[in-house]
Amino acid sequence: MHPLPPNLPAPLSAFLTEVREIKRLRVAAGYRHTPTNAREALEFMTRRHLIQIPPIALIRDEIIPGADYDVPVRLYHPAPDEPLPVALFVHGGGHVSGSVSLYDPIARKLAAASRRLIVSIDYRLAPECPYPNALKDLIACVKGVFPLLDSLRDRLSFTPRLALVGDSGGGALCASAAHLTQFEPGVAIERQALIYPSLDYTLSKPSVTENGEGLLLERQRILWYFDSYFQRAENRREVSPLFMPLTPDYPPTLVATAEFCPLRDEGIAYVERLREYRIKVEHIHYPGLVHAFLNLEDLVPDTCAELYRRVGDFLAGPTTRDDDAKSVRS
Repeated sequence: MHPLPPNLPAPLSAFLTEVREIKRLRVAAGYRHTPTNAREALEFMTRRHLIQIPPIALIRDEIIPGADYDVPVRLYHPAPDEPLPVALFVHGGGHVSGSVSLYDPIARKLAAASRRLIVSIDYRLAPECPYPNALKDLIACVKGVFPLLDSLRDRLSFTPRLALVGDSGGGALCASAAHLTQFEPGVAIERQALIYPSLDYTLSKPSVTENGEGLLLERQRILWYFDSYFQRAENRREVSPLFMPLTPDYPPTLVATAEFCPLRDEGIAYVERLREYRIKVEHIHYPGLVHAFLNLEDLVPDTCAELYRRVGDFLAGPTTRDDDAKSVRS
């Protein structure tokens, strides 16, 4: 295993040193990936390092009906009397892990930063519910969120403008839903923010190998996630957002990438592809960071605060689309 990069923040470097030692001991003991230990690992890491939980004026659990599954959602309204626009938040976890409860602090911070009514989605997880169930749940929420909110007008105000926000595997679901709904009349996704997203299910980019061992998210873990998610011999290239068709109706997009994330290069390639199609795109790149750093907030608090601010600024942007693509690096 390669030495840790020298430009990692010191707290993050110490954390990764600990993770490497835990991995060494587990491998020696015959460790293998299972849904249970994957979920426990994400739960332990997130609850250990994501400890600042801001208050939000209104938090409410609801259900959005789908064709074959009623999707649990949690609403976060920072100002219930104000008609704020709406954003669906789709948590990460490789399509196998994560929940609305675990990602509650992140949803709260997105609501505060964006001044949007955040609707966090408890979509179905693999391997119990493989592809395309999670994507179907998100699309059901895209179509059903405003009927739900209409039924709650005595409790909250909102403006019927919709954005998507997702990290990691949640970013994959957001981008996939945005691609598919381009072709559906009456479905309007205003913009989307993708945070270190998974966009290439074929894992064809160099950073998957370059950053694929000893930097938290590892290539073998990603392969296991995808094998858990795709159980019916799907063509993984065809269902990868990086290779899906684009039209001028694709929403303006923010992509955040991290230097030592194995998904870095597919995020950069996605930015370049959107730019080629003259779709408005902003790109924020974070040197010295790893995948899932929002879940490690107490190790890199200033960077996390900046990312929330940048996502909030993007989601608060104008409703009109700008034909000139834009790339912002930081």
